[in-house]
Amino acid sequence: MIERIEWDDLPGEFRTAVEDRTGAVAAAETVAEGLNCAVALILTTANGTLFLRGVRHSDVDGMAALRCEEQINPTVGGISPTIRHRFDAGGWLALAFTHVPGQHADLGPGSADMDAVTFTLQRMQNLPTPGFPIPQLADRLEDFLEPGEAERLAGTCLLHTDTNPHNILINSDAGKAYVVDWAMPAIGPAWVDPAYTAVRLMECEQSPTEALAWLGNFTSWREADEQAVRAFVMATCRHWTAAVGEKDAEPSNRRFRYLLAYDWAAATRKSPSRQ
Repeated sequence: MIERIEWDDLPGEFRTAVEDRTGAVAAAETVAEGLNCAVALILTTANGTLFLRGVRHSDVDGMAALRCEEQINPTVGGISPTIRHRFDAGGWLALAFTHVPGQHADLGPGSADMDAVTFTLQRMQNLPTPGFPIPQLADRLEDFLEPGEAERLAGTCLLHTDTNPHNILINSDAGKAYVVDWAMPAIGPAWVDPAYTAVRLMECEQSPTEALAWLGNFTSWREADEQAVRAFVMATCRHWTAAVGEKDAEPSNRRFRYLLAYDWAAATRKSPSRQ
């Protein structure tokens, strides 16, 4: 787990820069779960509550990820919390987001959060491409694709690519789902984020049958190119096997292979307008 830095352990120059914009910080609560950054704090300030996320200047990968989040935030407005402030002082870069009161999404069987999660992922199907370079999903997987598969994964949809429960917040006041941590986006087919999420449902003990039924809520999935899905699944499995070894990769790879059990022929019969 990444080391977390407490508010009082941050450089005085940085804390002053924050309070000059937010007013005095009355309380700072460290968020332990998820988030690949050294600073993850809920700040209670004179002007309201904020979520502060920050990295050291020396953390090259962290800096790149945080700058990506900053650039992409206007595009994902209403889906991800809005950035309120940017701070660059004392050797640290940080973004202060509107705080979302609530908890991480429950993706398990019978969860009351699934309607909100589905609604937000439906909204993500139509996000515009931001005005800065984002890699194609096929480029990210290029070392694990067979000849001819990259073309099948070409697309124009902005993808999050990591919809694990820690990256989905359920607003306890409004019951709305927010998708956070847009540090590793890609461009590709619109069905990819629902597919990733279906695998997460299985990780959270929903059955493959339940996860595939949930996937059927998405037109992009029902109309997906079956061979494109196969290319995505097999490349992802090869990637994970290379990363952790065949034995350790098998539980995750099995969940991804379940995606190939979807009955696209039946989906086509139920949707005669499919092109």
